[in-house]
Amino acid sequence: MKICVTSQGDSIDSPVDPRFGRCAFFVIVDTDTMKEEAFRNDAAAEGGGAGIQAGQFVAEKGARVVLTGNVGPNAFRTLSAAGIEICPAATGTVKQAVLKYKFGELKPATGPSVDSHAGMGGGA
Repeated sequence: MKICVTSQGDSIDSPVDPRFGRCAFFVIVDTDTMKEEAFRNDAAAEGGGAGIQAGQFVAEKGARVVLTGNVGPNAFRTLSAAGIEICPAATGTVKQAVLKYKFGELKPATGPSVDSHAGMGGGA
């Protein structure tokens, strides 16, 4: 199964990025082989709609689960509509987050964990 983890870097050893729509990278990990593939998040620089664009990108890559720190309402709706399970509160490295998920330590969200535009930072 493919799991997408929001990441501050482009490897399985990079820290989890606490933002979904404006994360630096998406690292997609195959849970059977632990092989990873990293993609720069081009939506992060958008003025608006980053969560929607990021959600569409993740869906196109075939991920079935997203592990992230937080997810806003637009991203939550986009991912949910694509049938993707969202697990917020992920911390540590990408690899640690995937292992926490595999061991049942990360639970699926029933709604967004932050308000709209929460990942934009101080008045950006």
